[in-house]
Amino acid sequence: MERRQIIPYNPKLKEIARQLRNNSTLSEVLLWLELKGKKMRGYDFHRQKPIDNYIVDFFCHELMLVIEIDGISHTWEEVAVNEEIRQRKIESFGIQFLRFDDKEIKQNMSFVLNTIHDWIVEKEKIPS
Repeated sequence: MERRQIIPYNPKLKEIARQLRNNSTLSEVLLWLELKGKKMRGYDFHRQKPIDNYIVDFFCHELMLVIEIDGISHTWEEVAVNEEIRQRKIESFGIQFLRFDDKEIKQNMSFVLNTIHDWIVEKEKIPS
């Protein structure tokens, strides 16, 4: 049986993650309704998951996949630079990212779900 890679996280972020789950944005709630309960091809996703010194919107350990929803704050230059640093650090653990705009979630959920589905199908084709 293959062992799951242990991904470090800062335990101090657990309470912050819980608060974020309890105060989710509309886009996070809408996407969560589509991912929870292994609805996406049987994979278990978690929301507001601490990884290293960061918290990601959605994470599937089995796929090593983070899904992020970019809202208005992500358009500011300083935030964008910090997001890039954050993403590179998380990717250093072998994790891949899918990013969606807040508007995409609200206005074109079928596109978002098809993109995630297609990414998973491609990942399943690659032997581990």
